[in-house]
Amino acid sequence: MKAYRFVQVDVFTHIPFGGNPLAVFPEAEGLTNEDMQRLAQEMNLSETTFVLPAQTAEADFKVRIFTPAAELPFAGHPVIGTHWTLAHLGRVPLQEPLTQVRFELGVGVLAADLHVSDAQVTRVVMTQARPQFLTHLEDVTDLATGLGLPPEAITDTNLPVQIVSTGVPQMMVPVRSLAEVQAMDANKLNTGVLNEVCRQLDTECVMVFTFETEQAASTVHVRMFAPLLGVPEDPATGSANGALGAYLVHHRAVTVTEPSTHIISEQGAEMGRPSTIYVEVDSQGETSGAVRVGGEVVAIAEGTIRF
Repeated sequence: MKAYRFVQVDVFTHIPFGGNPLAVFPEAEGLTNEDMQRLAQEMNLSETTFVLPAQTAEADFKVRIFTPAAELPFAGHPVIGTHWTLAHLGRVPLQEPLTQVRFELGVGVLAADLHVSDAQVTRVVMTQARPQFLTHLEDVTDLATGLGLPPEAITDTNLPVQIVSTGVPQMMVPVRSLAEVQAMDANKLNTGVLNEVCRQLDTECVMVFTFETEQAASTVHVRMFAPLLGVPEDPATGSANGALGAYLVHHRAVTVTEPSTHIISEQGAEMGRPSTIYVEVDSQGETSGAVRVGGEVVAIAEGTIRF
């Protein structure tokens, strides 16, 4: 019988039961691909991570990310939460004010900065892949139908629907009002139509956003739907918020300040899991640079699975 320890954390929040839950298996040596997939199904969270020895000298750890249905090459909240968990468990020697750690992921080696105060990690900020600005969706009729919105809710923003990637291709969908975003029901979307639009654009993630926010300090209010991944709605999405930050700077939809533009994204309120995601986007003139996404993490549970 195998026995493996896990830690469950909430990511992009400083309070229990907020943010996005994540299960981390910090000592995953000996697990097969099938084991990891079955454990992710058993944990039944949007993602579960497995920490292994790095296979390259450039990285400190190798991390694999699984949804209940499939392995992902990259995702934001699992990376943030796994960094925090390894530090919490004493696997990372901490130095104040910043400690840098590198993960070997499916998209390559990516670094994160651990902000440290009084020997505790107060925030994890990860660097994502350089943004790629991909396909525009010219006719939003089917997309609006899939989301349960009138087409004008999207077109009135005068911003494009576009696929943007900072590691994973994601669809950026601007909406004109907070009320329309809040009224969307993840369980009543026309997923057949929405999934077909996603397949046509080669993405599995739909990031809906508006500039009207609940919190005065926030820049955008967002919701992320991924029915193709078996995730009707995600309460906090680091990869999608990184891509959104790059999109907003690229299209000058926010006030751009060089060398870095700072964006605060609120997500998860409609799910009862309020989340705060901090995004930094570097730019010089028309050239987009590094994208960084950060947040807080809180531990919820620890245990052992035997099988």
